[in-house]
Amino acid sequence: MKKINHKLMSSNFTRDDFKTLENFFKKANENTILTQGPKVLEFEKKWSKWLGVKYSTFLNSGSSANLISLKILKIISKKKDEVIVPTHTWVSDIASIIQVGLKPVFVDMDFFHLGPMNDQIISKINNKTAAVFLSHIQGFNALSTKLYNILKKKKIPLIEDVCESHGAKFKNKKLGSFGLMSNFSFYYAHHMSTIEGGMISTDSKKIYELSRILRSHGMVREIKDKSLQKYYFKKYKDLSEKFIFLYDAFNMRNNEVGAILGINQLKNLDKNNKIRSRNLDYFLKNIDGSKYLNTFRTKGSSNYAFPLIIKKKSLNFRKKLEDTLNKLNIEFRRGGAGGGNQLRQPYLKKYMKGYKKKNFKNVDHMHFFGYYIGNFPKLKKEKIFQICQVLNKI
Repeated sequence: MKKINHKLMSSNFTRDDFKTLENFFKKANENTILTQGPKVLEFEKKWSKWLGVKYSTFLNSGSSANLISLKILKIISKKKDEVIVPTHTWVSDIASIIQVGLKPVFVDMDFFHLGPMNDQIISKINNKTAAVFLSHIQGFNALSTKLYNILKKKKIPLIEDVCESHGAKFKNKKLGSFGLMSNFSFYYAHHMSTIEGGMISTDSKKIYELSRILRSHGMVREIKDKSLQKYYFKKYKDLSEKFIFLYDAFNMRNNEVGAILGINQLKNLDKNNKIRSRNLDYFLKNIDGSKYLNTFRTKGSSNYAFPLIIKKKSLNFRKKLEDTLNKLNIEFRRGGAGGGNQLRQPYLKKYMKGYKKKNFKNVDHMHFFGYYIGNFPKLKKEKIFQICQVLNKI
């Protein structure tokens, strides 16, 4: 059998990206600032406009966006200390909750969109709930009208993880514009890339100022609001205005090179997302629905990777599938986002009191019988059809 040679990831970088960087460096001199500067601010403004929010803060990774968002939540949440979070998500979503001293409350996965079960989230809301941290997985929307309205009514903050779902929509509005805060990743394989990078977006001026402060060591001088700056200068007269540290914070800044790439890649994001979505539709149309799940909610999606979930629990079928993919050099990841059920990971063992893995049946099925394989704008329909034929014959 001839090898198909299908990679899990494809570089987003184009010759035009490199040309843009070349032009920048041609004009550069010994006074050119490469750390956080005017290009970072320009990228933040353009990203906010594209997303449909007021403010954005460019960071060094999506995981940093997770951590700063939860640090902000810790600052504003007062006595509430529980955060409802999916079991099927990236490790930093859950780790960031723990790292800032809050408590994760876990919910199972929904096969319809691979995100958390909305009704289960609603059932776990109580007077200790500080926020719902919702992950939009592999380009699918995980938010429902019912959940959104309940959170709004109860005044419970929604934090959106949109790291795998740039441009996906709910009610014709981009994901990441619904929550109090939203997090994005610009990692190499995601919808667009800044080498490494992330973004926090919000409509709240208070959240925006906190994200800027926490991004840069907790320093007052990072505040954009001059009147707020003056308030702190007056309050801490015994300190140098350049060195007032309000919080135990981080250095999570990004740089001008990443921002230049972000500005350039943003121009093609919508076009590339349309191709990704067409690819997903074609994949699901041609995959055998008797063997694999193909009934996902695709409306508004901006697919990151093809979900491949075996319907029946069969280790024998799983072995045949993996052997076939390996033999044909089709790269894959078992478990979906973050490798499947986070409750099975070593870092969570001491936080598992009161939880039984068997109570999370959907994510456990994903853990053992779910995969994803690569989807990217350069992928041709012929190869998608070829991959489906191979999978259907197993």
